[in-house]
Amino acid sequence: MPRSSLREMFLAPIRHLILVIVGFKGEAHGYEILKEIEKISRGTWKPSHGNLYNMLSKMVEEGLLEPREEYHGKRKLIKYTLTEKGWEYLREANEVALQSLYITFQYHEALRKKLEELGYGRELAREAIEEYLKVLDRVCEILNAKRRALREMLEAKKKGEEEA
Repeated sequence: MPRSSLREMFLAPIRHLILVIVGFKGEAHGYEILKEIEKISRGTWKPSHGNLYNMLSKMVEEGLLEPREEYHGKRKLIKYTLTEKGWEYLREANEVALQSLYITFQYHEALRKKLEELGYGRELAREAIEEYLKVLDRVCEILNAKRRALREMLEAKKKGEEEA
């Protein structure tokens, strides 16, 4: 895949990705965020400093991030943490992601079959198959845990209604 196409894949979810990075780290400064994005995209995309800092400023204005200035000698460093609104955004985004996960896998498989039909398919390397299986196993674990939790919630609600 051309590098420009790979870079474009990362443009849309960048706000979400920034919030995830800051959320997991607890706090992060711009350079840390840049390096983490580069790592996640396997080096195929790295936002410019200007674009990233403009986006961080906008996210501060929107109340998703809170900046904290730190000084190292004369050098000013701004570290960002998630606000309550930022955590709420991530919670909602996570719920949407879990709800759409099954559909995404169906779409992925349908697209893979279509690419094969059109002659664009290719044999997967053993390493790719192993990684794919790890991801699917983890997704199954997450979905099974969510299913158990939802069943427990439903049972608790039924029990509460019966007692009322």
